[in-house]
Amino acid sequence: MNTELNRRDYLKLALTGAATSLVSSAYADPTLAIRSGKAEHCIFFWLGGGMAQVDTFDPKRLGDAKSKPSQSGSYYASIETTVPGVRVTEHLAQTAKLMDHVTAVRTVNHRVVDEHAFATNLVHTGRTISGSTVYPSIGSIVAHQRGAVDPSVPPYMLIGIPNVSRGPGFLGARSGFIYLTDTKTGPAGFTRPADVDTARSTDRLALLGPLQNRFPANSTLADYRAAQVEALRLSGPDFMQHFQLGQEPDSVRQRYGGEFGQRCLLARRLVQAGVRFIEVSHNLGFINGTGWDTHNGGQLQQHLLIQELDTALSALIEDLLRKQMLDKTLIVIGTEFGRPAAFDGGGGRGHQATAFSLVLAGGGLNHCGAYGVTDDECKESVENPVSIPDFHATIHAALGIDPQHELLDGSRPVPITDGGIPIAKLLS
Repeated sequence: MNTELNRRDYLKLALTGAATSLVSSAYADPTLAIRSGKAEHCIFFWLGGGMAQVDTFDPKRLGDAKSKPSQSGSYYASIETTVPGVRVTEHLAQTAKLMDHVTAVRTVNHRVVDEHAFATNLVHTGRTISGSTVYPSIGSIVAHQRGAVDPSVPPYMLIGIPNVSRGPGFLGARSGFIYLTDTKTGPAGFTRPADVDTARSTDRLALLGPLQNRFPANSTLADYRAAQVEALRLSGPDFMQHFQLGQEPDSVRQRYGGEFGQRCLLARRLVQAGVRFIEVSHNLGFINGTGWDTHNGGQLQQHLLIQELDTALSALIEDLLRKQMLDKTLIVIGTEFGRPAAFDGGGGRGHQATAFSLVLAGGGLNHCGAYGVTDDECKESVENPVSIPDFHATIHAALGIDPQHELLDGSRPVPITDGGIPIAKLLS
């Protein structure tokens, strides 16, 4: 038997072997086992300033900010949770009892660290600012891909101060948000002046109509008009009644706590009404003097922020559980970066993006209390690092959206995530 191979036979075997190897490695890839999630809604908490993971969801040994020199570590003691081996700060005592419905993703990381606005934009859009392109926020992408659960309500609402990082970018106004800053008054601009009744409003629209009809189809002006028509429709009583928190029992309102808790209660009502994505900003009043940006003296009252978050988050989880809505509602805690275990000269903490915690709850995920491991200084990922695109991909997958689907910026295809891969353990 001739045991030698000619060139053609060798190439055929080599190519066949390479193909087999590629197929085998592909099927070995754990991401291929990821199922499409069945969550219908997302409530996205925004903790502006940079939540200190070492003082909340990734506690380490106790530090000492007052010693000379200061000793790095957590500012507070840690406590056990319902998930064996997973600990959180003592000021998250109510959430600790519900951690079997929660996963703190402890190894999120990025390279934008020294500028709040750029990091906020990155965590909202999944991309750094690039040239003239304005990328859409995750809320706008979800609104664009899935629309509202109930067409009588908007798909995307913001309870907080609007800015471009939360906006639709190149997707246009139809994928934008409706916002409010005050839970008592409802969405900004939706309440008509006392002297403008329905008939007068209709007459005004009739006068404006001929001018708007001149807008070219598929233009920015046409998108704006569509958004305006939608806003006028929503200003009626059918939609506005969802903002009447007084309809809730006193015991429920009290369980949610202060202003932030009332925003979370409103978010639950909006979920019930069929809104797809709701962002809720925390601590617009800076109850500790600095918000989550705990440099220097802001550290001293940080526990007030954590306790308020604990009350509202635990109330929301319990409420959704009672109403059998938790598996259909993904709760996300976002912040622009974390903070180091070391203390600054004023006893607070600086910025850190090499490893920090973002949090997921509910949404039908396979929760495990915590995902990823950081080192003793909470500075570097030791196991399972997660990029911002990976975190976005996990949210999209939980909501039944393909993270690799391409959007169009004019004629240019733009993938929904920048190469993000969902966390397989949470979705398998």
